[in-house]
Amino acid sequence: MKAFIFDLNGTMIDDMAYHTKAWQTLLNDELGGNFTWEEVKPQMYGKNPEVLVRMFGPDRFTMDEMVHLSLEKEKKYQVEFFPHLKLLPGLNEFLEGAYQHGIPMAIGSAAIPFNIDFVLDNLNIRHYFKIIVSADDVVLSKPHPETYLKAAALLNVEPTDCTVFEDVPKGAEAAANAGMQAVVITTTHEPAEFDYLQNIVCFATDFENDTVKGLITK
Repeated sequence: MKAFIFDLNGTMIDDMAYHTKAWQTLLNDELGGNFTWEEVKPQMYGKNPEVLVRMFGPDRFTMDEMVHLSLEKEKKYQVEFFPHLKLLPGLNEFLEGAYQHGIPMAIGSAAIPFNIDFVLDNLNIRHYFKIIVSADDVVLSKPHPETYLKAAALLNVEPTDCTVFEDVPKGAEAAANAGMQAVVITTTHEPAEFDYLQNIVCFATDFENDTVKGLITK
């Protein structure tokens, strides 16, 4: 393949449970909700304000209020997750191998820069990525393909020459909508949840998977 595009949360690091916990705390303890874990978990995609709209409807908060609440949620998440911050097994070697083979790589995430910087800088991996597309860089969230199409354009490669790494169905669907294949990292969702998609290369628990490692030299 000519390029790799990575989702971040749940794909490069196993942190989605911490995001769900931070959201559940905010929604219930601070905003008066009564949402179960099972109700919150499926909403863990897209921009943070979109999560608030899905949970409380479009009229509860102003955009400024949602931006403020989103940042507060991310601060909670970072404090809780920082002691556990590490790449998934095999990913450091995978990134270095792709880098040595001259394969351009990008981040395509619905996270805000505050969270992307938290990961890339604390793990010292920013140099692997030529392009970063965050929530602030797109109008339409996954499963719309804008995030991945923009990353491909900025990498100067055709969408069909990109492989996307994702962990959630909506993200893999965004890759499909962009005309890209997807590798699914099964940190948060079961393979059966992706049955409606035709662009899945493989499912893997981490980057030590032989099929995943073979993508560098394929």
